[in-house]
Amino acid sequence: MNKLNGESLNIVNENIEKLKELFPEVFSEGKINFAKLEEELGEFKTQENERYNFTWNGKQEAKKIAQTPSTGTLRPCEEESKNWDTTQNLYIEGDNLEVLKLLQKSYHKKVKMIYIDPPYNTGKDFVYKDNFKDNIKNYLEVTNQVDSEGNRLSTNSDTNGRYHSDWLSMMYPRLKLARNLLKDDGVIFISIDDNEVANLRKLCDEIFGEDNFVGEIIWKKKYTGGKHAKFYSVLHEYILVYSKSGSIKPFEMDRPDEEKDKFKEEDEYKEERGKYYTRPLKSNLDERKTLIYPIKMPDGTNITTQWLIGKDRFEKEIKEKRLEFKQKRNGEWNIYKKYYEKDGGGKIKPSSLLEQFPNNEAKIELKKLFNILEGRDNVFYTVKPTNLIKFLMNHSIDNDDVILDFFSGSATTADSIMQLNSIDKGFRKFILVQIPEPIESKDFSTICEIGKERIRRAGEKIIEDNPDKNLSNLDIGFKVFKLDSSNIKEWDSDFDNLETNLLEGVENIKSERTSEDLLYEILLKYGLDLTLPIEEKIIDTKKVFIIGYGALVVCLDEEITTDIVEQIAKLKESYETETMRVVFKDSSFKDAIVKTNAIQILKQYGIDEVVSV
Repeated sequence: MNKLNGESLNIVNENIEKLKELFPEVFSEGKINFAKLEEELGEFKTQENERYNFTWNGKQEAKKIAQTPSTGTLRPCEEESKNWDTTQNLYIEGDNLEVLKLLQKSYHKKVKMIYIDPPYNTGKDFVYKDNFKDNIKNYLEVTNQVDSEGNRLSTNSDTNGRYHSDWLSMMYPRLKLARNLLKDDGVIFISIDDNEVANLRKLCDEIFGEDNFVGEIIWKKKYTGGKHAKFYSVLHEYILVYSKSGSIKPFEMDRPDEEKDKFKEEDEYKEERGKYYTRPLKSNLDERKTLIYPIKMPDGTNITTQWLIGKDRFEKEIKEKRLEFKQKRNGEWNIYKKYYEKDGGGKIKPSSLLEQFPNNEAKIELKKLFNILEGRDNVFYTVKPTNLIKFLMNHSIDNDDVILDFFSGSATTADSIMQLNSIDKGFRKFILVQIPEPIESKDFSTICEIGKERIRRAGEKIIEDNPDKNLSNLDIGFKVFKLDSSNIKEWDSDFDNLETNLLEGVENIKSERTSEDLLYEILLKYGLDLTLPIEEKIIDTKKVFIIGYGALVVCLDEEITTDIVEQIAKLKESYETETMRVVFKDSSFKDAIVKTNAIQILKQYGIDEVVSV
C-alpha cells in the first residue's frame, strides 16, 4: 500500500511545466535558458553563452522575423477556385512566412496535422531569403507585381559561407509560426534528406521540445540507383515527426490486407475474450538458444524447435488460454498464438521503416493525371506519392481534421486527402500554401498553376473512378486566396488594435480593391475562419455581408443612411444571435450626423461592438 504523500503542491514545478507548455524552446537539457526566454518576450541582447546551445549566424534575426506581424492580406480569387460557396478547403498563393503570420488568429490551435516537404538545401533548390523590414514588398517584387532590381528567391549554393545558416534562418520562423496553428494533440511530419536532417532535428527539438519528438521515419524512396554516387547509393529519405504536446494519442492503424491473411479469423467464439486471430508459434528468426526447447503435444509427443517465446512465457500463455494446438492430416502438430480483439481491436503500430511507397509512384500518378507522355517535361522530380501521405494521415488524425501543408508543391497533400475522404467518407480539410515560383514547363508558368490544376483534375478523377459510390458529400473544391499588400493604406498591424474609434477616419481604402478583398482582410483581423458561410443581403441597394449566421455583419458601401443602419441593427433579432459585431467602411456614411447617430442606433439594439476600417 502506498503512503499518502504529505507534501503540498510544488508550485515551482507546476510553473515550470506551464512555462514548458508555452515556450518549449527555452528549455535546454532540462534547464531554463533565461536569455532565450527574454527573446521570446521581445527582449534581445548580445551576450556570450558557453552552455550547450544550438545556434547559428542569423538566429536572432530569424526570431525577430517570426515575431514581426505581417502587413499583408489574403485577397480572394473566386475565378480560380472550385465550388467557392461550399468548399471548406483553402489554396493560398504566396510566401508561406507571411501567410503563416496572417493565419495566426483565424487558425490558432485548429490544425491537427502538418505535413511539409521543404527545400532540402542541396545547393540547387530555392531558399527563401527573408527581409526583416518589409517582406511583403519582397514578395511583390519576386512575383513581378512591382518593378525591382532585387530578387528574393535564389539558390543556396554550398560554396556560400552561410550555407547551413541561411537554411536554418529560413526554416526557424516558419516552424515557429506553424507550431502555433497546431492543436494541443496535433502532429507535424517533415520530409528531409541527409543534407539537413541533423540540423532539422536540433531545430525541431528547440521549437517543439525534445520531449515531443515522436520518431524518425526512414522512407525508401527507390529500389535502385546511385550509378553516379561517390560512396553509397542513397535510396532513402527521412520524415521527422513531432507532436505539439504530450497529449497526442498513440499511433495505431488497421492491419494491412496482405497481413490479414496471416491472422485469419477462427470460427470459434469465446464469450469471455472475444474473437481471436492466430499466428504460428514457430519462429523464423536467426538462431536464439533461449527460444529452443521441447514442448509436449496433446498426444504426448515432444517437439523441439525454435519458438517465438521463451519457456516461462510459454507456461504463462498456456494458463491464459493464449495457445492453441492443431494437428494436420499428416499428423504434424502446430502451435498457434492467439491475438484477441480485446487486446487491441486488430490494430498495429505503424512502422518507422517504409519500403512500400516508392517515389516512381508519384511520377506515374502525375503523368496519368495530366496525360503527360514519355519525353515531355515533368517538372516535379521530387514529388511525393499520395500513398505515403495517406499512410501518415491514416494513423495520426481523425476523419474530420484540418491538415496544413505550407510547402505544397504539386498539391500531393490535397490529392491524398480527397482520396482518403472518398474511401471512408470523411471530412478532412486542407490548407495549402505555395509561393508562385516560376518553372520551366510547356503548359504552366508557376508551381501554383500546376497545384491548382492537379486538385481540379484529381477531384474529378475520384468521382469518375467511383461511379458506384455515393460521393455527393465529397469536398473536391477549394477557395483560392493570394497574398498581397493590405487593402488599407495605413493599417495598424497590431492585431489587438482593430477596434478603432468609429469617428476617426478618412478615405483610406486602396481604390483598386473590392469589397470582397476588404471583407476577407476583416475576417483575418478578427480571427475568423476563411471558410465560414457568408450570406449577402441587399438593404436599400446596399450590399451587406452576414458572416457566421449573424456573428459579424459588414457593410462597405457608400452613402449609408440612418434608415439603413436601423435595418442592419434589426438583423440581430432576425438571426437570434446573442452577440453581433458590425463593421462599416470609415467613409461609408452619408454625412457626419449619420455617422454620429449610427453608434447610438446600434446600441439600442444591443450591438455595442461597432468598428470602422
